Amino acid sequence: MNEQVDTPKFRYNAALACKIEAQWQDYWQEHGTFHAPNPVGDLADPKHPRSGAPKQFVLDMFPYPSGSGLHVGHPLGFIGTDVFARFQRMAGFNVLHTMGFDAFGLPAEQYAVQTGTHPRTTTEENILRYRAQLRMLGLGHDDRRSVATIDVDYYRWTQWIFLQIFNSWFDPSVNKARPIAELEAQLAHLPAAERNKIVDEHRLAYISEAPVNWCPGLGTVLANEEITADGRSERGNFPVFKRNLKQWMMRITAYADRLIDDLDDVQWPEPIKLMQRNWIGRSTGAFIDFAVGEESDQDLTRRPANIAEPPRESSKSAIKVFTTRPDTVYGATYMVLAPEHELVDKLVPAGWPAGTHGKWTTGHSSPAEAVAAYRLFTASKSEVERQADAKEKTGVFIGAYATNPANGAQIPIFIADYVLAGYGTGAIMAVPGQDERDWEFAEIFELPIIRTVEPPAGWEGKAFTGEGPAINSGMLDGLGVAEAKAKIIDWLESAKSGEGAVTYRLRDWLFSRQRYWGEPFPIVYDESGRAIALPDSMLPVELPEVADFSPKTFADDDAGSSPETPLSRATEWVHVTLDLGDGPRQYTRETNVMPQWAGSCWYQMRYADPSNDKAFIDPANEAYWVGPREGQQSGGVDLYVGGVEHAVLHLLYARFWHKILFDLGYVSSFEPYHRLFNQGYIQAYAYTDERGAYVPAEEVVEEQPGVYVWNGQKVDREYGKMGKSLRNVVTPDEMCERYGADTFRVYEMSMGPLEVSRPWETRAVVGAQRFLQRVWRAIVDETTGAATVVDTPADDATRRALHKAIAGIREDMFGLRFNTAIAKLIELTNALTKLPATPREVAEPLVVMLSPLAPHIAEELWRKLGHDETVTYQDFPVADPALLVEETVTYPVQVNGKVRARVSVAADADEETVRTAALAEVNVANPKKVIVIPGKLVSVVA
Repeated sequence: MNEQVDTPKFRYNAALACKIEAQWQDYWQEHGTFHAPNPVGDLADPKHPRSGAPKQFVLDMFPYPSGSGLHVGHPLGFIGTDVFARFQRMAGFNVLHTMGFDAFGLPAEQYAVQTGTHPRTTTEENILRYRAQLRMLGLGHDDRRSVATIDVDYYRWTQWIFLQIFNSWFDPSVNKARPIAELEAQLAHLPAAERNKIVDEHRLAYISEAPVNWCPGLGTVLANEEITADGRSERGNFPVFKRNLKQWMMRITAYADRLIDDLDDVQWPEPIKLMQRNWIGRSTGAFIDFAVGEESDQDLTRRPANIAEPPRESSKSAIKVFTTRPDTVYGATYMVLAPEHELVDKLVPAGWPAGTHGKWTTGHSSPAEAVAAYRLFTASKSEVERQADAKEKTGVFIGAYATNPANGAQIPIFIADYVLAGYGTGAIMAVPGQDERDWEFAEIFELPIIRTVEPPAGWEGKAFTGEGPAINSGMLDGLGVAEAKAKIIDWLESAKSGEGAVTYRLRDWLFSRQRYWGEPFPIVYDESGRAIALPDSMLPVELPEVADFSPKTFADDDAGSSPETPLSRATEWVHVTLDLGDGPRQYTRETNVMPQWAGSCWYQMRYADPSNDKAFIDPANEAYWVGPREGQQSGGVDLYVGGVEHAVLHLLYARFWHKILFDLGYVSSFEPYHRLFNQGYIQAYAYTDERGAYVPAEEVVEEQPGVYVWNGQKVDREYGKMGKSLRNVVTPDEMCERYGADTFRVYEMSMGPLEVSRPWETRAVVGAQRFLQRVWRAIVDETTGAATVVDTPADDATRRALHKAIAGIREDMFGLRFNTAIAKLIELTNALTKLPATPREVAEPLVVMLSPLAPHIAEELWRKLGHDETVTYQDFPVADPALLVEETVTYPVQVNGKVRARVSVAADADEETVRTAALAEVNVANPKKVIVIPGKLVSVVA
């Protein structure tokens, strides 16, 4: 007989699972099952079962809709948040859970350049593909709230937020952003041109012409965070060069302290907090001026006291350095400037000073010639190459000396590529006795080495980088590091040779991209070239249609190339006549676009109020969904789940934007994401033949342990990321077709702790399927499809097993320990298989507890149990404490270290009772010793 005849009509298999799943997905969509009511607005619903209930905002990191769709690794976090959200609904919460798309970005634009297909067309097709896959997985999203960053109604508000930032400044006296109009009022006494200059240089979004990371291969500039450790672009792996360009910047550095300190108020993994702290890189030390002439004073009397003067640059008469160890200044025996440092050309003399060391000139006849040759030598090097510790140190003396302010010593000034113009002041005081890199440089150029910190006894190394008492340091001798730092800073400030300071590794956020597929800036330029904000009434500024999506670069070499943006070629859009309050005038639009990160900085707010056309979010909806709760100062999303790869880029940028909106009164919380959880990754085995070519992983057979064969030939196995190039991709589509979505969900959640990466094994999926089949058979007759549960009360052992499972599963669900929750469900189900029929008092809580993990089968079983309503809003079971108390305890009994028997005694039995029962079971008449470990073990030494 064939399988169709043998298989009962209502056996739970892939075919029945797929049928049930499609029906329930239609039901959920038709009934708006996962709609979450808002306090106010068009999404308010007083009749909703969770209206007015405590809220839970569960958020997945914004996915990018790639053309290849999802593979089985992508939904791990999505399923995890869905399980948690479904559980929280059953726990009585009003749950906001939805999914949108971070849809601007390079992949669609690069595809457009290659094919001519508009990036919107490609992106919207990809979004449809993602939506279909997410629906197939049974994710309980409120689809009314879904947004994409490319939606014009969405990026209108991204542009509006940009304008709030542009029209704000950071007031250090109150440590917060304030409207730019307040600064303009403080400067009303100044002439308009001077006032405008000061205002523009204090905006939180400003234009700067400075060294930027220029990537000709992508035709755009990149933020520091978008560059790999090898000095190449994260996207595409193209080389990146330093280039002076005029760009939009965000003054994220003004928030550096708050971005560090406020991490104490959020529930994030400590490694993620550490990554953010290290990226911001707060350092305490001092600026020190090394004189090469006379200082010039600056007139600060025209600015109000709370308006920060731009960082004072050293004049030609002094080189400013920052050091975290000012206590070692007596050991500074030379200085190093970046080759690009602006003072180099001013300090280079016509000829070499008398007595110049031969090694310092590197064979050149003049300082100018040596400097020019060295700059040519370093021009093509990336920052990573320049700073590599392993490379041999190179440099050249520029022919000038500086004065060490601590001891008056004249010390030579070098340029070297390991010092970068864009970091710190672009200059260092070199203390070879306390720095390994400086020691190496000093040895090569035969420079003096003076120790200023005493190494421990027996020290035989070169540079000593630890702590100890100061030596060879005049007034600091004998002091510890902390005391020496404080004393030298006081002296430097009194001598007007420096000042204590805090600096940061963090740089302002480069916010321009020379692309087409991004949010246009709501900015125009007047005839003087000054940036003018468009009024709210002119938003959104929509992307124009263009014939050519390619960014172009011009020049003979990459490092010297310049960009031409796609938008700059849309001349009718660029040159525009507008009335901005003083009559029609000619303006020029900004032709750069915002980076992809812009739209993802605030999307959680739009989820909470997606159709509001009066504000980016209503204050009442904001306060409810992301405002502070009792005992939670920071506020923000209740659970945010995503990959650790976003530890710096997205999370840092989103926190920055949120803090500005908080300062300006638009949001009530000062952090966007209260609890962060990083899911692990699903990885997969890949197989290569004797040529090293990858073969289809699903066709490989393990003939014997460790021996893998494909089409009769032995192949090698490796373990790593799932991807097309490795021919090991498994899609959720094929898994759902072969097993059903619920089986796929249960398998992914049972593979291990959610935060741990794990290997994919298709063959193991059948275990999850068998578990669901046992649940099905415990409740349903496979021949008739009717429920077989009985109303007879459960026996005491079954009832205790049920409540033990309830207590453990409830705790696991709150803790996102879904793998152990599944293990407890399996244990309970196995217990039911031993009964002649399943009692209803066990069947119903079993189905409710299963439903977050396997919602389709749970809905079907709930209906078969006689319920007309969805299981979604059923109360999650609560254990009876009385049934959690163990009546008996089973003790393993060891004799001379080996388990020989097990005895069950009353849970409250005393030690003598346990001892007697154990000895009777193993029949040891005269034991040497009996050790009873209460509740755990009896050990007998015979």
